[in-house]
Amino acid sequence: MKVGLIGSGGREHSLCLALKKSKKISKIYCFPGNAGTNSIAENVEIDLNNFEKIKNYILENQIDIILVGPEKPLVDGIVDYLENFNIKVFGPNKISSQLEGSKIFTKNLCKKYNIPTANFGIFENSREAISFFKNCSLPIVVKADGLAAGKGVYICENKEEYLLAVKEIFEGKFGKAKNVLIEEFLKGEEMSFFIISDGQTFKKFGTAQDHKRVLEGDRGKNTGGMGAYSPSRLDNENLNNKILDKIINPTLKGLKDLKVSFKGFLYAGLMIVEGDPYLIEYNVRMGDPECQTILPKLRTDFAEIIEACVNKNLEKINLKWYEHKTLCVVLCSKGYPDEYKNNIKIKNLKNIELNNDEFIFHAGTIEYKDEIFSNGGRVLNIVIKSKDFKSCRDRAIKLLSQIDWKEGFFRKDIGFKVIDK
Repeated sequence: MKVGLIGSGGREHSLCLALKKSKKISKIYCFPGNAGTNSIAENVEIDLNNFEKIKNYILENQIDIILVGPEKPLVDGIVDYLENFNIKVFGPNKISSQLEGSKIFTKNLCKKYNIPTANFGIFENSREAISFFKNCSLPIVVKADGLAAGKGVYICENKEEYLLAVKEIFEGKFGKAKNVLIEEFLKGEEMSFFIISDGQTFKKFGTAQDHKRVLEGDRGKNTGGMGAYSPSRLDNENLNNKILDKIINPTLKGLKDLKVSFKGFLYAGLMIVEGDPYLIEYNVRMGDPECQTILPKLRTDFAEIIEACVNKNLEKINLKWYEHKTLCVVLCSKGYPDEYKNNIKIKNLKNIELNNDEFIFHAGTIEYKDEIFSNGGRVLNIVIKSKDFKSCRDRAIKLLSQIDWKEGFFRKDIGFKVIDK
């Protein structure tokens, strides 16, 4: 079976490796991939906005299944487009992808189906949003409506921060903004909850916790993710059942009422408040770097799972997992999430020897003349699978010291809530 994978980050490298382990896979194509996928797949340099070129390449090379990693092609409707040509695609269609593509779409769904979430208001211009401030309790959350690569969320502690957030969103920092979403701040602990679905059946696909803030102690600016660990320390049967009953099932029913079904990964970003789950946001794909922590624990053949999903046979698959912990530390370019330099050589990377429970997933990398260079803000993901989180983090930091990339930085405290000091 030939499989194509759209995307170029650490998530896609981990998906690619999981597929590569399957005896069912004869070849993997990555569009466009990175230096890590280049060693286990064929990287295809192609414009991800040009659906016709992608479709033609798929048909010419007789690729059996396409997996879509990142959110933008999904929100732009790549699944609908490719399926019109009888191409099997793992990922949600354009309407379902509005769960991530529009926070306001999701909030309105929550309201209609009584899905627990923060109280909110939707405003069409800065004047209305600014006027609303006098009714707010602090802190208050301000969100851009559309895709913002994990960065369009402001937690405002005072009026000045609030005014800046509203101004930046309406001035187009995260793309053209017709609306801004203002919501109450929920105090609790975050949790990432994943399911996989074939449009008829769904199964739980693990939990994780990521660290979005750039500085240790979860301080500083939001990023795309500085690290993650799995499972979440909040993961238990009682809470999982509440999440399924109060959040996942009503959401899927809401989509069904819109005459659409959800196929792919659905990632619920949750706030757990006094034992009860509240939906913060949905992502319609695997998280990054959460994916890198979850897939190494999967025992079931990943290719069989994907094949079952595109053929609506997921019910027949029994998901099996290793009982290990996993933790990911992200190595970033200096300056991230603001300005940083690209095309800086990572000298020691190819000399690192890994055992079966150690992984280096490439994110922002490119290969040129057999050398690896940086090509993004988040460059490498160091992932360790072990029996405890402390061992995971210690071994990840040891590997990072061997890489010894002077132009990068990383957080040394990933997993601090689950690791005893």
